[in-house]
Amino acid sequence: MNRTALGRATRRVATAAVVLGAVVPAAGCGVFSPGADAQTPETMTVTSGAFVQNTMESRYTCAAGDQAINPPLGWAGAPPGTKSLAVVVDDSSAPITPYAYWIVFDINPATSQITEGQLPPGARRAHNSAGTVGYDPPCPGARSHDYRFTVYALNKVLNLPSGTSLRSAWTAIAGATIAYGQLVAHAAPSSAPSDKP
Repeated sequence: MNRTALGRATRRVATAAVVLGAVVPAAGCGVFSPGADAQTPETMTVTSGAFVQNTMESRYTCAAGDQAINPPLGWAGAPPGTKSLAVVVDDSSAPITPYAYWIVFDINPATSQITEGQLPPGARRAHNSAGTVGYDPPCPGARSHDYRFTVYALNKVLNLPSGTSLRSAWTAIAGATIAYGQLVAHAAPSSAPSDKP
């Protein structure tokens, strides 16, 4: 890893550590590990036509560099009472956990998909663990890795500003979740140097 990549890696780990420190108090709410909350049933189905045998193509990872884009996602099964939807992409097995790559919220409940490289009209994004707003492409590095794509049905519109903090989004999603669905996608090892934890 060259000096520039090492510097980016150090900054990413430091940023993730600070963000995680701020977010840990909300961890018991079940967001990023929804199975921990017995009151929130997994009733939704999440799919992606871009994941062949649940494997992510390189254009959705850091291997694509600045050209990396979010994958398309589809979902079904939001229960009655759903006022908005949220999508969280995270990695529960990163050394600093959870590492959130993408948080999208205030998705219209009539929406059933996110198009590749796009956001649904009116949807907002929160800061991710890298401290940026938007899709931070996963970077498996020298070993393969699994990433979670979770769609949450919420009982209200969050009305947080676009660019809200990871903690604010996480806490609000956790408090409003009435159902969720999850897709786990596998990313093959990448030749790109990983600057994520």
